[in-house]
Amino acid sequence: MNAPEKSPRIDRGLLRFLTCGSVDDGKSTLIGRLLYDTKAILADTLSAIERTSKKRGMAAIDLSLLTDGLQAEREQGITIDVAYRYFTTGARKYIIADAPGHEQYTRNMVTAASTADLAVILIDARKGVLTQTRRHSYLAHLLGIPHLVVAVNKMDLVDHAQAVFDGIMRDYLDFAARLGIEDAHFVPMSALRGDMVVERGARLGWYRGPTLLERLEEADVSHAGQTGDFRFPVQYVCRPRDAADPALHDYRGFMGRVESGGIAVGDAVTVLPSGRRSRVRDIRILERALPSAFAEQSVTLLLEDEIDVSRGDMIVRTEAKPPAVRQIDAMLCWFSETPLDPRRKYLVRHTTRDSKAIVADIAFRVDVNTLERQPADALSMNDIARVRLKLAQPIFPDPYAGNRGTGAFIVIDESTNDTVGAGMIVQRTEG
Repeated sequence: MNAPEKSPRIDRGLLRFLTCGSVDDGKSTLIGRLLYDTKAILADTLSAIERTSKKRGMAAIDLSLLTDGLQAEREQGITIDVAYRYFTTGARKYIIADAPGHEQYTRNMVTAASTADLAVILIDARKGVLTQTRRHSYLAHLLGIPHLVVAVNKMDLVDHAQAVFDGIMRDYLDFAARLGIEDAHFVPMSALRGDMVVERGARLGWYRGPTLLERLEEADVSHAGQTGDFRFPVQYVCRPRDAADPALHDYRGFMGRVESGGIAVGDAVTVLPSGRRSRVRDIRILERALPSAFAEQSVTLLLEDEIDVSRGDMIVRTEAKPPAVRQIDAMLCWFSETPLDPRRKYLVRHTTRDSKAIVADIAFRVDVNTLERQPADALSMNDIARVRLKLAQPIFPDPYAGNRGTGAFIVIDESTNDTVGAGMIVQRTEG
C-alpha cells in the first residue's frame, strides 16, 4: 500500500505589515499574542518576559514586552521607536512593524509604513474611532498601503457586545469613504485573551468572519510594482576578474534592484539620462544566469553594447521610458527637529540618483488630526505638506500612486548628511 501523498506546501510570499493605533490600544500586546500563539518565541525569551511579568506583580505573561524593547518604553509603558519582529507560519513569512501611536512620532510611523503591504489599525472597543485612528488611517492611505484591517480590540472589556463592534464599524466606514479608503476589513478581538487573533476563542461566537491571522494569511501582496513598467536604478558598476582565467569573468555589469516590472534576456532597454539604447545580454545573481528578473530582485544586468553607465543612472524598457523631470509636486513629511527653510538648498535622493533642490512652494500643510489643509511658509518636525520642488539635475520618477519604488524620495541636509524628510510624488513636470 502506497503512503498517501503529502499536500504541497503553500507559500504565499512575504507579508510586511504595520500595527498602529492610539496609545494603549494594545498594539504591542497584539504582536506578542501573534508571536506567542504561533509559537514564534524562543524559550529563553519567553522565560525572560515571564520573570519580568512576575516582578511587576502580574499573574499572566505581559506579551507587550516582546516589542517594547527600549528602556524608555518599558519605563513609560508606551511604544516610542518602531519595533520590528519576524515570524513564519506554514503558509507565509511575516515582518511586523509596531509603530508608535503618539502624534510626536508621526515620522516613525511614516518610515514604517513606507514598505508595508498591509496595516492593522487598532481601535479600543471602549473608546471607538478617535482622532488618532483617523490620523493613522490617513497616513496609511497616503503612504499607499493597499490593505487595511481594522482590529477592534479589548472586546472583553465591553462584554463582547456585537452592537459595540457594529457601531465602530459604521463610524469608521463613514470616515473611510470621505478619505477614499476602499479596502478595509474588520475583526473583533481580545489580544489579551487571544480571541480572534490566531485562535477563534469561545467568546465572540456571533462573528463569522476570519481571524486576524487568517486575514494576514490570505492578503494579496501583489501590487503595481510587480506589474508596472520596468525600472532598474543602477547602484554599482562591477568589473569582476578571475585571476586563474581572466577571460572567464571579464565583463562590465550593472548591479541594482528591480524596483518595478520585469525584464528578460534580449529585451530592448534604454539607459537614462544618456538615452543610449541596447539589449540585455545576460542577467545574473552572483554567477548564476537567469532568463528574466522581476520586481524586488537584486541582480546584475549585462548589455550587448559598451555604454557608459554609472551609479544614479536608470535602465528602463525602451518602449516605456519615464520622462526626465526637474520639478515635482509631492506630499512631504518633515523629519528633522530643524524646521524646513525654503531659502536653503537641500539634496533630493530619488532611487540612487541625487540632485540639489529648492522648495519653490508650500501649497498647504495637513493637520494630521483634523485632516484640514492650512497655509504654511515653513515645516516643523512631523509636519506633512504638499510642496513643489525644483531640481538642479533631472530625475526619472513615476507618480507614487502607481509606483511606490520610483515615486518616493528622501531629502538630505548636506551640511549634516541627515535625512530630514521623505516625500511621495504626486505630479511631475518634464524639463
